[in-house]
Amino acid sequence: MEMSVALEADARQAAADKRSEEHLLVRKAQAGDRLAFEELVRRYDRDVLRLALNLVHAPEDARDIYQESFLRVYRNLHRFRFECSFYTWLYRITTNVALDHLRRRSSHREDQAPVLADAEGGPLDFFDRQPAASASSNPEKQVLGSELGAKIQEAMKRLSPRERTVFEMKHFQGLRLRAIGDLLGTSEETVKNSLFRATRKLRESLGGMR
Repeated sequence: MEMSVALEADARQAAADKRSEEHLLVRKAQAGDRLAFEELVRRYDRDVLRLALNLVHAPEDARDIYQESFLRVYRNLHRFRFECSFYTWLYRITTNVALDHLRRRSSHREDQAPVLADAEGGPLDFFDRQPAASASSNPEKQVLGSELGAKIQEAMKRLSPRERTVFEMKHFQGLRLRAIGDLLGTSEETVKNSLFRATRKLRESLGGMR
């Protein structure tokens, strides 16, 4: 018990030290330190590229989003006020850049969200039966590695950019609705409605698949 408490305390201290170091880097970069900014890029470049690839599924597009995201970060770094972690801020910018890219590619229009997220009713189907993703699981690999995953990806092309982004964040990255709302700069209820629409459209596209 004492060892567990000590380990938790060490983990909290390590996290605090990491945040403090990151804040120092950001402040130096805000003051014009080019090396500090390059260090921030180095720390998160793989995460940003992975996120972009997860959202658009095209390596060339993902690289464009990666470059545009860090360009926006560089131009707007002076606006960062430490109200969230730097990574959360960076994640939000990357997601918005990817959404802008998907909107330009898509001619779909979002339909009106229902008042209740569970208004459909009826028996549980594939999406309802999926267990909640946890930090120890890899839902993206599990889903995309199957034939069903390929069919879902094809059906997802019919979603609007925001519906697709919300669905992937929830089911492939295992994020909670509130976290998705924070990253997209919107409310949890709006995210819930977007997820409902995405799930409904995918059900219609996949028919009676079990």
